[in-house]
Amino acid sequence: MAGGRINDDDVKAVRDAVPIDAVVSEYLQLRNAGGGNLKGLCPFHDEKSPSFQVSPSKGLFHCFGCQEGGDTIAFVMKIDHLSFSETVERLAAKAGITLRYEEGGYTPGHQRGERIRLIEAHQAAAQFYVEQLDSAEAEIGRKFLAERGFDQAAAQHFSVGYSPAGWDHLTRYLRGKGFSDKELILSGLSQDGRRGPIDRFRGRLMWPIRDVGGDVVGFGARKLRDDDNGPKYLNTPETPIYKKSQVLYGIDLAKKDIAKSSRAVVVEGYTDVMACHLAGVTTAIATCGTAFGGDHIKILRRLLMDNGSARVIFTFDGDAAGQKAALRAFEDDQKFAAETYIAIAPDGMDPCELRLAKGDEAVQELVEPRTPLFEFALRQIVGRYDLETPAGRAAALDEAAPIVARIKNVSSQHEVAVQLAGMLGILDTQFVVRRVAQLARWARDRGGRGPAPATPRPGTSPQAHAQAHAHAPSGPAGPALNLRNPVHQTERELLKLALQYPALVSPAFDAYGVDEFTAPPYAAVRQTIADAGGAEQGIEGTTDYLTRVRDAAPNDTVRALVTELAVEAIHGRVVDETYAGMQLVAVRLRAVDRRIRDVQGTLTRLGAHGDPERLAAVQNELWVLQQYAQSLRNRGADAL
Repeated sequence: MAGGRINDDDVKAVRDAVPIDAVVSEYLQLRNAGGGNLKGLCPFHDEKSPSFQVSPSKGLFHCFGCQEGGDTIAFVMKIDHLSFSETVERLAAKAGITLRYEEGGYTPGHQRGERIRLIEAHQAAAQFYVEQLDSAEAEIGRKFLAERGFDQAAAQHFSVGYSPAGWDHLTRYLRGKGFSDKELILSGLSQDGRRGPIDRFRGRLMWPIRDVGGDVVGFGARKLRDDDNGPKYLNTPETPIYKKSQVLYGIDLAKKDIAKSSRAVVVEGYTDVMACHLAGVTTAIATCGTAFGGDHIKILRRLLMDNGSARVIFTFDGDAAGQKAALRAFEDDQKFAAETYIAIAPDGMDPCELRLAKGDEAVQELVEPRTPLFEFALRQIVGRYDLETPAGRAAALDEAAPIVARIKNVSSQHEVAVQLAGMLGILDTQFVVRRVAQLARWARDRGGRGPAPATPRPGTSPQAHAQAHAHAPSGPAGPALNLRNPVHQTERELLKLALQYPALVSPAFDAYGVDEFTAPPYAAVRQTIADAGGAEQGIEGTTDYLTRVRDAAPNDTVRALVTELAVEAIHGRVVDETYAGMQLVAVRLRAVDRRIRDVQGTLTRLGAHGDPERLAAVQNELWVLQQYAQSLRNRGADAL
C-alpha cells in the first residue's frame, strides 16, 4: 500500500472526476430508468429483472434487490475486491489525478496495492509475450497460427504472444521491472524452482485473458512441441485476480456488441473466439479451461439485460464430449431469461476449422439460432429410452417433463410440452401438457415463498420498536417491507423527498418525530437525518448533505437504505411543493389518527367512573387531536 493516508481533498476530486455511470458501464449494460437515473442487472447478486439503479447526478448506486449501494469508490471496491486506497489510486490513474499522502507526500507507484501490482505484472508479461512472438524461436508459434488462418494482424488484434522455452526469461524480465519474487509467485506467472522462481509458461503460444474491465488477469498457453510433457492447454492457476469460473475469454472485445445486439455466442476455445470475431461474429466468447457455469451466466446476463429478444448460442463439437457439454450448459439454462440455442457444425467441425474449410460466411451461418438448447437436451434424453414400449415412453416422460416445467414463459412451456408429446409418441397431448403444468406449479409453490415483513411485537410502540432496531447490526430494509401497504408507501415517499428534495419539505419535516414513521427501517432513516442536522441542511445542495446523512447512519443496513431512498425515483408526475405537502400531510394525519385511536382506547378503559381530572384531560386531548385532524383534512399543508 501507499505510505500514508490519501489527502481528503484528493479523494473528493477523484470521486467528482470519475462519473459513476462511466465506471459501472464497464461491467454491465445500463438503460434509462427515468428521472435521470439508469438501471441494469445487479453485479452483486443473481436477479431476473433489473433492480440495480445508478444516479449520475448524485454519484450513487443502489440495488433494490440485495441492498448494496454507495458511491463510485464503493462500487469499485466491491466489484474488484480492492481496498479503499487501491480503489482511489486506480480511479485517480484513470482520471489523471496525482494523489497526495498525508504522511511523507507523494508515494511512487511501486508501493501500490496487491491487486494493482498483480494487474501491472500481467500487463507487462502480456507485452513481453507479444514481443517474443517476433523472435526466431517463435517460428513454430507463427506457423501454428498461420495454419489456422491467423495472420500477423490477427495475432496483434488478440495480443497473442509467445513464452520463450528457457527457464526464467519472463521472471528475470519482471524482476527488472521492479516486481518481487513473492509477487511473481502470487501472480501465477512464476512458480517455485530448485534455485528460486522459474517461468510457469515456457515454449508456448500465449493468449492474454482479460476481465470485463479490460485488465489482463491471466493467460491461456497452447503446447507447440512434442517434447512438452504438459497438457495441451495450460491456464493460469487460481490467484487473487484470476478465478477460472469467473472469466470469459474475449469478453473485453465482445461486451459492447453483446450489449448492443442482445446476443452472445459461446464457443469452446481461444482460436474459436478468434475465428468468430474475424468472421464478423464479434459477440463470441469462451470459457477458460472449465465448464460454462453459473458465474459465467451472471456476467453475460448483466450485458444482455435479459430482454425478450436476448439470445445465447452455444457451439459444441458434435462428439460425445460436446454433447455432454451441451447438456451441462442446459442444466443452467433457466438462469437465463434469454433464449438459448445450440449450434453444431457439419462434420463436427469447430468454428476455427469451419472458417478454414468454408470461409467466414459459413461461421456466420453456423451461429444463426436454429435448434433451441432445450430441444437438443430433450432429444438427448428421449434417445436413451425404448419408445416402442409403454414403460419406455413413461420413463422418458418422467425424466423429460421436469425439464420442460423449468421453462419460464408459460406459452413457450405449453408449446414445448406439445413437442415433447410428439417426440415420445404419446397421442394424448393434453396429458403431457397437464403433467408439465402440474410440475411447474409445484416448483413455484416450493420456491415462491419469501420472508415475512418485519412487524412490531404486540404491545410495542412503533417508536420503541424503531429505536430498538435503529442501532442493530442488521435489520429489515426497504424491499422486505410491505410496499403495497399505503402507510409504508407514503412514509417511503416522504423520506425520498427529504433526501432528494429537502428544500420542498423543510422546515416542516424536521419537526416530525421518529414515532410518526411506523416501519422500523424508515424510523431509523428519520433518526439518521435528524442526527445529520435535519433536512434543512440540504437546502443549499444535496451532494454534501447526502454524504453527511450516510456518514451519520448507525450501521451498514441503515446506510444502505439511505442510499436506496436517495436513488429511487419519486412516484409523483410533478415533484413540487404541492406533491411534497401531500406526503407531509398524509404521514402526519395517519400519525394523528393513530393517536386518536390510542386516546379513545384510554377513554374506554377509564370508563364513566374513572378519576374526573384524568378523564377531563384525556377528553380534552381527544378534542384537540380531532380538531387538528379535521384541519389537516380541510387545509392540507397549511395546517402543518
